[in-house]
Amino acid sequence: MTPGNPSTVGIIGGGVTGLTAAYRLLQRGHAVRVFEASDAVGGLVRTFEVNGEPVECFYHHLFASDSAALRLFDELGVGNRVSWHSSRVGLFYDGRTYPFTTPLDLIRFSPLGLRDRMRLGLTSLALRREANGDRLENVSAADWMREHAGDRSVDVVWEPLLRGKFGEAWDQVVMTWLWNKLRLRFSSRGGRISQREVLGYMQGSFGAWVEALAQRVSDLGGQIETGRPVQRIASEGGRIAVETEGRSVELDAVISTVGNDAFMRIAPDLPETYASKLRGTRYQDALCLVLCLNHPLTDYYWLNVNDREIPFVAVVEHTNLVGPKRYGGQHIVYVSNYLEPGSALLGENAESVVRLYAPVRNSRTVIWNTPERGECRKVPAEVSHSDSA
Repeated sequence: MTPGNPSTVGIIGGGVTGLTAAYRLLQRGHAVRVFEASDAVGGLVRTFEVNGEPVECFYHHLFASDSAALRLFDELGVGNRVSWHSSRVGLFYDGRTYPFTTPLDLIRFSPLGLRDRMRLGLTSLALRREANGDRLENVSAADWMREHAGDRSVDVVWEPLLRGKFGEAWDQVVMTWLWNKLRLRFSSRGGRISQREVLGYMQGSFGAWVEALAQRVSDLGGQIETGRPVQRIASEGGRIAVETEGRSVELDAVISTVGNDAFMRIAPDLPETYASKLRGTRYQDALCLVLCLNHPLTDYYWLNVNDREIPFVAVVEHTNLVGPKRYGGQHIVYVSNYLEPGSALLGENAESVVRLYAPVRNSRTVIWNTPERGECRKVPAEVSHSDSA
C-alpha cells in the first residue's frame, strides 16, 4: 500500500491501535473502514463516568519516554491536556506493605538481607546503564536476575512480579522484556535515580485522545462502524471480503488489531505457516475490578502484591496519582489480575469478584479467600483498609 497506489483497507478493532492505523493510512490517501464489535471505540482505553468525570475502565498512565504517544497527542491537539504527577510505589510481602519508590526504600526493605539489598540496587543501576538489550535476548529474566541479584531477590521480588503477570510461564520471560520495563521506570525519574518517578495523565481521561483520533479519522473520510462484529474474513481472486451480520464488504487489504485467537476464529483460511505462529503466542487474560470508594484505600499509586495466597496481583489507586477532587471526592481503585485463559474467575460477575477479593476483618487478622485452594490467608490487621470503603 503506497500513496501512489491507493487501496481500500479494512481494520478489525477500533481501539487505539486500529484508529491510529486508520489515521495514518488516510493521510497516505487510502480509503479505510474500521469495524468495531462493541458499541463504542476505544478498546482498552474506553471510559465510564464518576460524578460526571470520565475515567478509564483499565488503569493507564504515561512514562516520560512515551515520545510517540506524546507527539501524536500534539498532532491531534490534545497534548496540552497532559499533566505530570509524582508516583508512589509499594510492595506487599508476607503480610506487610513496604514503600518501594526511592533508593532509601530499598535500603530499608527488610525481607532482604543487607547484601541482597545491595546486589539488587547495583543490578538495577547496571541495567539502567545498559543501552542495548540485544545481548539479553537469549537469557530468561529469572536466570539473569538469579545470577546477578541472587536467589533471595528472585524469590521475594522478581518471581512474584513475573508470575503475577505471566503465570506458569514466568521463568520463560526473556530478560530483554524486564530490562525495557526497568528503563521505562528510570526514564520517568528525570535522569536521576534519586528522583521520584513522575507519570503523565490526561485531563478528561485518555478518552479525550480516542475522541480526537476518531474525529480525525472521520474528518479524513474514514468510516467507523461500531456494533459491527466481524464474523468472517475470506480471500478470493486477490480481493478480501469482510463479512458482518447480513453484509459482505470487499477490500484490498485487512489489518487486524484483535487477539490472535479472535483473529483465527474469523479468518479460518489462513496459511498454516502463519496460523502456527499465531497459535504459538501464549496469552494471559486480564481481569480488572474498579472500585469507587469514599476514602483512600492505600498511600500508594501502585502497590505490587508479592503474595501468591492473595487472589490479585496489584492495586492501582488512580486518585493517589491525580487526586479525587475531579471525581467529586470519590477514590478510584483498580484491582488487577492476570489469569490463565479459561479461568472460571473470568465468568464471575462484579459482586462475586468483590466478595472474593475483599478481606474480611476478624479481630486482629484479615482473611482473604483464595480461589486456587479454597482456603484462607491471614495477615496482620494493620495492612487492611477495608473500613475505608
